[in-house]
Amino acid sequence: DGFCIVSSDSDFTRLASRIREAGLIVYGFGEKKTPKAFVGACDKFVYTEILREDEPTGPRGKKTTDLNQDTTLVNLLRNAVEYSAGDDGWAYLGLIGQHIANQAPEFDPRNYGYKKLGDLVRATQLFDVDERRSADSPGISVYVRDKRKKQSTTAV
Repeated sequence: DGFCIVSSDSDFTRLASRIREAGLIVYGFGEKKTPKAFVGACDKFVYTEILREDEPTGPRGKKTTDLNQDTTLVNLLRNAVEYSAGDDGWAYLGLIGQHIANQAPEFDPRNYGYKKLGDLVRATQLFDVDERRSADSPGISVYVRDKRKKQSTTAV
């Protein structure tokens, strides 16, 4: 059970908070001009600009240099990988995504021109990415490690 609030108005901030206090999930949708207080009051917030298919889009994703200059993005990704990583430094991409959703409800890789979190992580070139197959489950599990972690463990 949950609620969806479509607005860019901060007047809905208290409503979103009260719904969350009641133990329900709040999905917010609004324009990029939406106040941070309302965005933060939602469990997940999606900017409507990324949902518009009819508008012409530029290049598919931001360039690596542009991504790496976005210190908010870099810190968010690195913190999520560090928080989710095991002793070996590798973190399951699904856990990284959950941590990011808890820390930044407005985060969506489509805001950076990438459909999936894994594609965005790869594009930054700040992380090692390992795709693993398991005999126990179908499909591929993606694991991520901060390249700085690899350097510090090999130097020891």
